[in-house]
Amino acid sequence: MENIFKNIKGDRLIWAIVALLAILSFLPVYSAASDLAYSKYDGNTFIAFVKHFMHLFLGFAIMYGVHKIPYRYFKGLSLVMIPVVLVLLVITMLQGTVMGGASASRWIKIPIVGMSFQTSTLAFVVLMVYVARYMSKIKDQTITFKASILPLWLPVFMVLGLILPSNFSTAAIMFLMVMILVFLGGYPIRYLGVILGIGLVALVFFVMVAKLTTGPLHVKVTTWENRIKNFSNNEDTQADYQIEKAKVAIASGQIWGVGPGKSVQKHALPQSSSDFIFAIIIEEYGLLGGLAIMILYMWLLFRIVIVSQKSDTIFGKLLVLGVGLPIVFQALINMAVAVELFPVTGQTLPLISSGGTSIWMTCLAIGIILSVSAKREEIKEQEINEDNPLEILSEAI
Repeated sequence: MENIFKNIKGDRLIWAIVALLAILSFLPVYSAASDLAYSKYDGNTFIAFVKHFMHLFLGFAIMYGVHKIPYRYFKGLSLVMIPVVLVLLVITMLQGTVMGGASASRWIKIPIVGMSFQTSTLAFVVLMVYVARYMSKIKDQTITFKASILPLWLPVFMVLGLILPSNFSTAAIMFLMVMILVFLGGYPIRYLGVILGIGLVALVFFVMVAKLTTGPLHVKVTTWENRIKNFSNNEDTQADYQIEKAKVAIASGQIWGVGPGKSVQKHALPQSSSDFIFAIIIEEYGLLGGLAIMILYMWLLFRIVIVSQKSDTIFGKLLVLGVGLPIVFQALINMAVAVELFPVTGQTLPLISSGGTSIWMTCLAIGIILSVSAKREEIKEQEINEDNPLEILSEAI
């Protein structure tokens, strides 16, 4: 164990925050997954606990392994992985999975192990690394819109176009995060306006085509419209069932909560261990528990910005922001949905919600951030050694 801690590099506070979020996730997931356990595991709730533990264990293994890789290697890896991601997204889309009459092609089966994997989450991380690589590459060049179309925007729109039919919220968040990252990278605002216009036109065209059909895409687009209408009309309908149950859970928690494992709404709230776990946390641990989780994510955001600012290269700065900001942004959206500040999106709470793919890709992103931080520590150690009089004397001799 001592050797493991000795080999851990990077920002120690980020390690601590991530570990604390993971530890705090066990009780809410174990409690919220009780209904799922009875429907899938013959009432054995411990299986859900072990499954979540294994997801986190593998996630931390990914994070540890990735943080040992020098972050400069991610430049080349992003070039290799973009075609791989596109192929995986095409395979996922061609499966034609339908749930409730709507398009739901989000997962593919991993051969041999038989586990499902959500390809859009991997695509998210890879795309942000790719964009960071491109923006760092052209930092000293005159940026023109024409020159950036093929190397930058074509891969972005291809990835988004393959995700959009089955997962609008993820595609929208990815587009927003890419826009923020290229803006931070110095991409001209006037060109960003053009890209935003192209994105909106493409979305409107997609919606119009989907509305003219009668298949799963039509049902999916109708679902989007209903969620937005239900969010804006302030009237309680049957379609508001999830959010109403979430609000009841939050109201029941009050300041101190009803106690660990004593949630009542977990039996009525769909996706209580994933999409709406924040509502269960507040019900069981009260407003104070919800604020504690929010503070941890804000603390993580603060450390991400610090690591970015201390990076020795433009690529390192953009890389940390590119893979780090979406984690906190997704957490804020999940919490906003639970308290009805945002329409229902299906976004999980990073490192807390159950679900292997979400945990693994979040850990992958954090491992990349820690890799950048570890490089900064290495440079700092070298500077200290160079300033050491004994070191200078030994080199002179």
